[in-house]
Amino acid sequence: MNRRLLYVLLVIVVAVSVTSCKSCKDPDDLSQDLFIPDSIKSSNPLPVLGKPVIDEMMQNIASPVETAALIKGLKIPFNKDFLVNTKAAEKYNTSFEKALALGIYGCDLGYLNMYEKTSFVVDYISVIKRLADDIQVGQFFDFSTLKRLATNNENLDSLITISQQSFSRIDNYLRETNRPMLSAVIVAGVWVEGAYLTTRVAQISDHKRIRETLGEQKTILDFLVKVLEVYKSDQNMAKFLSQIDQIKVLFDDVKITYEKGEIEMIEVNGELTFVQNDKQIVEMSDETYNKIIESIQSLRADLTKL
Repeated sequence: MNRRLLYVLLVIVVAVSVTSCKSCKDPDDLSQDLFIPDSIKSSNPLPVLGKPVIDEMMQNIASPVETAALIKGLKIPFNKDFLVNTKAAEKYNTSFEKALALGIYGCDLGYLNMYEKTSFVVDYISVIKRLADDIQVGQFFDFSTLKRLATNNENLDSLITISQQSFSRIDNYLRETNRPMLSAVIVAGVWVEGAYLTTRVAQISDHKRIRETLGEQKTILDFLVKVLEVYKSDQNMAKFLSQIDQIKVLFDDVKITYEKGEIEMIEVNGELTFVQNDKQIVEMSDETYNKIIESIQSLRADLTKL
């Protein structure tokens, strides 16, 4: 998978503080130190989709932090019931399930940090550590620093930058150990939980932006499915794709159009640049809207074994 994956893998975006390159071992050394069970390896090489194709796919999948920020920005009160119970993590057995859960819990952790709910953070960090260790990527996380940053609400921008660097190493390592599918599965977990949080807010708020955000998942899901289909020969992935397809078909009734906007000149890092302010219009019926909400919540309930 391409490094654009990392934008999505802000999975632990507000949560992940990773050791720097100076303090981490080289990935080649790590592969010698760790035993990777055959059950979580893939004997088939990653199909070549082409760098431009992968780049386009991954840059179109929104960061879960954007969702959390939107929810908070709309003055929606924090609700712990939106999150997956940490006890559910004990029920994940396979590497596929654990990678999916890593994405889900990472997204929840972003939600917790956005609302500065430090009293819950440590439990979620502990679950993420266990899941990461189980799929042999825990060595890329400095969990002591992670806890300190999360509980002290330190600079979010710094955490994002550090987490991007971290997941770059994780993605490279998963590919080098013949497990590129797990990167895609983590991304899928992030998407599921981010979409789920949006549906929960949609049920308590009729704000136009929430409705638009849910409708925008049509484009995002199209890109995500294309990535996941690379691994459809895997039994677990095939099952997951069949569940995702039930949601994807509902989005066929969502219409997204674009209106050309005015060109605006702005200053970025001391330099003037031009920005095209296009407008996106999302249209869907109340029936479709409610069906999508129900379908996403049903998938998430199944995946979290609740």
